[in-house]
Formats: sequence, C-alpha cells, structure tokens
Amino acid sequence: MSEGYLSQDEIDALLQGSDSMSDSSFFSASEPLSENEKNTFKSMIQATVESQSSNLSMITGKSVILGAPTVEVRSKQQFVGELPNEIVETKVDFTDGAKGEHIFLLNTDFSTRLASFIMGQEKIELNEAALSGLAEALSNIAGATATSFGNQIGATVMITPADCKKILKSKIRFPEGENFVKVEYPISIEGEKPSTLIEMFQLSMVKQMTSNQAGDGMATVSASKQGGAHESQMPNLQDLSQMNMGGMFGGQQGGDPMNNLVSTPSVQSVQFPNLQGGAPAHEQGNIGLLMDVFMEMTVELGRTKKLIKEILGIGEGTIIELDKLAGEPVDILVNHKLIAKGEVVVIDENFGVRVTEIVSPMDRMADLK
Repeated sequence: MSEGYLSQDEIDALLQGSDSMSDSSFFSASEPLSENEKNTFKSMIQATVESQSSNLSMITGKSVILGAPTVEVRSKQQFVGELPNEIVETKVDFTDGAKGEHIFLLNTDFSTRLASFIMGQEKIELNEAALSGLAEALSNIAGATATSFGNQIGATVMITPADCKKILKSKIRFPEGENFVKVEYPISIEGEKPSTLIEMFQLSMVKQMTSNQAGDGMATVSASKQGGAHESQMPNLQDLSQMNMGGMFGGQQGGDPMNNLVSTPSVQSVQFPNLQGGAPAHEQGNIGLLMDVFMEMTVELGRTKKLIKEILGIGEGTIIELDKLAGEPVDILVNHKLIAKGEVVVIDENFGVRVTEIVSPMDRMADLK
C-alpha cells in the first residue's frame, strides 16, 4: 500500500480470498516488526531450541547446548560489516505453510569442529564431505523448526534440501527484501570453545506467521467470552457481539446470535497427555507425508575391485573373492546408503536377512566421504 491506496497486486489478493492473503508476499518486506510481532516470533523460536539441541547432540555424539535466542531486524549492509571474511552458509528455505528464505551462518572454525564430530574424525578440512555432513545436521534442526512452526500456526511447513557452502561474506545469499530477521543463539559443544549460530529469516515470512498467531489469539479470546456469557445466562449487547465473533472465528459460520442464548455449550474436563515415553511431536511432524513413498532396499554381501582384463576374463565357474569374511554381517542399504547390518537366513525356500545392528548417525555421515 502506498499513499493510502491499494496496489493492483493487493487488490487481486483481496479478490482471490484468504489463500492469496496468506502468502508471505502479501506482507511488505520493508515494514519492520512491531514489538508485539518480535516477541511473538521470539516465543515461536524459543519453542524450537530444545529440539534443535537434542538433534545436534544426537548427530555429533556430544552434548550440544543452544542458549536463549535474540531476535532483531537487520539491514544487509549493516550486518555484512560485522561478519568475518569467510563464513559457512547453509541455505534451507521454508515452503508451503510458511514460505520464505532461510539461511544458517557459522564461522569456519566452529564449523570445522562441528563437522569433525559429525564425521567421527579428529582433524578434517571443510571439504565436500564435511560440508555435506554440516548440511545434514542443519537440515535436521531446520526440519524440527519447520515442524514446530507448523504446529504453532496450524499448517504444514516443509523445507528445501540444504545447500551448504564455505564462502566469502560478500557472496552471502540474503533473504529477499531490504531487511531480514536475524536470530542469534549462543552455541556450545561439550569440551569446545563456545560460538554463535545465526539464522536469517525472510521478513515477510515472519510477519505472515506472527499474523497467524495473532489470529489464533483472537479466536481464543472470543471463545472464552462465550463461556462467560453462558454463566450469566443474560449477556449484554457487547457479549452478543463477542458471541457472534466467536461464531466467525472459532465456531459455526453464520447463524442467529440469539440462538447462542438458549443453546448450552459443551463443557468437558481438560484432557492431559499421558506422561509416557515416545517420540515427541517435533520428531513425528511431517514424516507422515512420506509414509507411502517407495524406497529401494538392497542387501550387499560384499565388494571387490578387479582390473578390466580380469573382468573380461570372467566366465562360468569363475569364483570372485569378496572383501568380507564368512559369517560376517551383510550390509543393508536404502537408496544406496548404509542404514543397518544383518545376517542371512533362509525362510522356506527364500533368502532373508535378520537385522542385527542399526548403523549410528555418525557412521552414516562417514559413509558420505
């Protein structure tokens, strides 16, 4: 909107309805966050810290602690001047329920130490394998963040594949718009010097999500007003208005507000979840969307290398010696990635494999080399 007039894009969005209105592009990327929006987003981020720390601890095999985040709106030019000359950038954008660009930044020294724990090696360089390990680790915590955001705004939020690079600060791919939202966490790994993890969020996406949160708050308030009206049985005109608003946001569409005077609302006891073990919500999240996807599973008995002249000499009756001993576990691969080991069994007249070991995340990362 400029000088009090709606642009053609904004008019089109209004005419097309709520779906277009929910797109992050509708929110101006140049408008700064209000204090209320900033606090709302900080609360949303704070809800992800525990799962992010847990995921990093599992991947590295070390105790990783993320501290309380700080949230602020920054300009690109101002921010670049505060960074070291070289930086490790990991771009993992959000799609669907909340669309926007999203980037992690880590200094190279801390990235090297983090990658060494992920790869299970003491001294490594930030080569392609190490960057792939960092990409998987940061993709995991971005996925946990997306799931948490989705639960909070009532939508399915997905992420793009992670793209991790060691670059000069002049090559950083900032989120679209003049300003962006910077989230900064103190991060420490057991026995290592503390550092800082920075996330950059597209401003328009943050405004979209905090707007959705505000909408949920209105629905909650109107619902509580309805409960108060039932207790007195004789609401005043303001209560009638609130009851009608409750029908718009939290109940049935339309209807005569006077009907709310004679209907008895359903009152139930609060149901608390059982305090039992199990996967937390952020680990279940969007995985249900992938349950029907087929993946190729392969059992590998062993491998060997041969010269071309030896391969050309293979014929019927040739015995090929493999790199595994008799009785040694066979490898179980999914999409050519090692996930488990097992032993060969016979089921009726068919071969099968009994799983004896699940490969640890660190071993899976070492397989990327």
